[in-house]
Amino acid sequence: MVRKLKTYQTSLGFFDLAMAAPSMKAALEAWGADSNLFHQGAAKESNDPDVIAATMAKPGVVLRRPVGTDRPFSEHAELPTDLGGGGPTKAARKSKGHKAKKPSSLPIDKAAARNAALAYEKEQKRRERERASEEAARQKERQRRQQAVDSAQAALDKAEQEYAKRAAAIQAEAEALEKRSQAEKARRDKEKERLEAALRRARG
Repeated sequence: MVRKLKTYQTSLGFFDLAMAAPSMKAALEAWGADSNLFHQGAAKESNDPDVIAATMAKPGVVLRRPVGTDRPFSEHAELPTDLGGGGPTKAARKSKGHKAKKPSSLPIDKAAARNAALAYEKEQKRRERERASEEAARQKERQRRQQAVDSAQAALDKAEQEYAKRAAAIQAEAEALEKRSQAEKARRDKEKERLEAALRRARG
């Protein structure tokens, strides 16, 4: 069943934000809010027909305009030029407040509302596919890095094993040479002792 969309507004940073969504929760998620702006009084459901028309034309898309102005909402808004709290901003707010009191004729057009709701669902599915694609790409990159790490670790382990094997062979050779050296020394000492004894006997 297609959920009916409503238009929600808030102000974050330098921009007023608006979007058509099926719930306050969906709007908060799209705005990236980490707290409930509606409970805090920082966000509301809009009844401004111009804002509703703009958001229903692009359901599920966060629209922006410079904060405190009555400019049209759009996907790519410029930064506000007057942040001093002077006359133009107050006048814009007054104008915005006046517009908010105008009755909206949009709820009467059920077909347009249904089309907007369908477009919202389509946009949500597109975003989900985009997120899934990005996550798949991140997962693939993680796997590639892990494979590179595993390959480097395997090469290091193999080199360590080969070194240990060669070192053990050299150690065995050294021990064998030491054993031969000791045996040769013992043979020499015994032969020297025999020859010295023969020499002493000859000198008589």
